[in-house]
Amino acid sequence: MSQQQSQSQPAPVPAPTPQPESDFYFEKCREGELWLRHCSACDSAYFYPRDICPGCFSRDTDWIQSSGRGVIHTFAIVHRGPTPPFRDRSPYVPVIVELAEGPRMPSNLVQCEPAPETIKVGMAVEVVFEALSDTITLPYFRPAA
Repeated sequence: MSQQQSQSQPAPVPAPTPQPESDFYFEKCREGELWLRHCSACDSAYFYPRDICPGCFSRDTDWIQSSGRGVIHTFAIVHRGPTPPFRDRSPYVPVIVELAEGPRMPSNLVQCEPAPETIKVGMAVEVVFEALSDTITLPYFRPAA
């Protein structure tokens, strides 16, 4: 790697494209809040934001604010990212977090030494947010205090 490359900023992470169904979700992420869809028909919360419940297919859905707390359901430690934006951030830890409200949510673990002895399935985590742009802020998780 050249000296110029090592001093440059990492390539930007590709941002999701908001859809009308997810506008509220991204607005709340920008405010530092994690919100989930909730189905009134089967009384279950779910992720990702969509108007139809994936469990019972009801359209009787609304939004609920998440506590932002959960546990790691599964994780990996990626040492060789597949593309430059991820390669520049290696090692990183993709996780599936089981939120206190029930749904499982994909994200990344941050603010944690990416070593097998420090990350465990069942480890308590809490949400933190990172702005990718003026319009997109993403939720990540860190070990709970």
